[in-house]
Amino acid sequence: MIELEAGSNQLSIVIIATSDVHGNLWGYRYEDGMDTVNDGLARVASYVRELRESGTEVLLIDNGDVFQGNMLTDDVYNKRPDALHPVAAALNALGYEALTLGNHEFNFGIELVERIKQELDFPVLAANVRDKAGKLLAEPYVILERQGVRIAVIGLTNPNVPRWDGGKVEGLSFGHMAETAQILAAALRAEGKADLIVISAHAGMVAEFDEEGGSDAAERIAELVPEADALLVGHMHITVNQRMGNTVIGGPRDRGREVVRFDLTVERNREQLRVVNREVTIVDMSGWEPDPEFRDLVAEAHEETLRFIAKGGGGPSIEGDGGILGYASADFQPPEVAEGIPAGRVQDTAVITLIQRAMLQASGADVAATSLFNDKADLKQGPLTYADVYRIYPFDNLLYVVTVTGKELKAYMEASAAHFRQWQPGDRAIAADPEVPSYLYDMFAGVDYQIDISRPAGSRIINLMYQGRPLADTDQLQLAVNNYRYSSLLKASRLVSAVKHWESECTVRDILVSYIRERKTISPEADHNWSIVGID
Repeated sequence: MIELEAGSNQLSIVIIATSDVHGNLWGYRYEDGMDTVNDGLARVASYVRELRESGTEVLLIDNGDVFQGNMLTDDVYNKRPDALHPVAAALNALGYEALTLGNHEFNFGIELVERIKQELDFPVLAANVRDKAGKLLAEPYVILERQGVRIAVIGLTNPNVPRWDGGKVEGLSFGHMAETAQILAAALRAEGKADLIVISAHAGMVAEFDEEGGSDAAERIAELVPEADALLVGHMHITVNQRMGNTVIGGPRDRGREVVRFDLTVERNREQLRVVNREVTIVDMSGWEPDPEFRDLVAEAHEETLRFIAKGGGGPSIEGDGGILGYASADFQPPEVAEGIPAGRVQDTAVITLIQRAMLQASGADVAATSLFNDKADLKQGPLTYADVYRIYPFDNLLYVVTVTGKELKAYMEASAAHFRQWQPGDRAIAADPEVPSYLYDMFAGVDYQIDISRPAGSRIINLMYQGRPLADTDQLQLAVNNYRYSSLLKASRLVSAVKHWESECTVRDILVSYIRERKTISPEADHNWSIVGID
């Protein structure tokens, strides 16, 4: 990690950081059944190996969202508490020295967080998370010492976890990231515990929800802790390479596509140390081949995941061990009709209708809401496997039912319809508002409606009908919605006053699997219960 430069009293410190790997150990997309060419922790292993073999010592840290995100993690090993998690084994083998908890580490409840802490050979960090008694959930920081230089790595978890995971983190409080870092950094300096301060924050640079307070904004950390030497960010899956004051800031793209390299040069004069240079580089992994030894390490877990798919997602298939859940009589998704926006967001399609019908059948609700999570989500004509279901529903959500009034349902629908930019005379295509990303746009079954995008956001839902009559504000309906949307929007934004009164015993994805198995052959059908209007 630290090298003494020849003929000088300067030390070079190299920090390699990953973020949002999302379980991509091998470099493989299980939903597509193929190796990738530019990502995966196996490629990161090759890069780190070459650095070490060249004589460069590296401090290796991760910024979270590594234990969730694909079938290997979500469907197989996150649900096998008695087996050593392959992600933990991989991080241990690579010699990581710190992991900051990401928001997705909480998707499977506190049990997975505790398991992570037990299985990793190095500290797990979350300085801003406490239980009801005020006890920290994980370590606030770790001091890593090399050749007399003490490097403090402070870990901060995204404070919006309760918004997304609700009851799974009941009893935990998530504090302001920047204010927490400010207190810790000041204490570390005052107590003489650290020569360098590195902050690992699982958040994007700008606020995601707290625009005024900045509790979830990494740029606020750089403002309140100007003495930080390096700031690692993530969560948003985009490349970040910048500087604020003396702090260099880096963030990589997801799935191991990029890593962040911090180079800090420290000068030692007598008993004092000072940083004379700071640099940040984003290293693209597309030029690296997967490390064969690392792949040997994770091969069993990789093969087990492939077997899971081949066996129909761990359950019975209609053709024995062939993994076939059923058949699609034709392709489900129509071709793109608007440049930049998939057909599944501008018209009702068979993919969305299938998901909604499965939700309604399982829950007995009146109305169902879901999003097109994957722009290329489709079921192709022919045999269907678990990988196909994963492709159209990639998240491990549960299904909830909550009672809503007509007024509340319409408010929810308006929040979704804000995804589109207002249509202006002369516009040639429907466009999305970048402030309302696609994963926040839901479509609804059980009601008929139109979205008039010539109107401003908040007043676009027109001709809203239920069972052939206009939906009244006072009408009461049962709404089926996934746990993420329930917590992060309906309750967090106070759109719905009631609390959920039903919860599925399995995930929405498992509900879809059962729905397909029961029918054996499914045909692409769309309800055509909604449309976009107000456009030329």
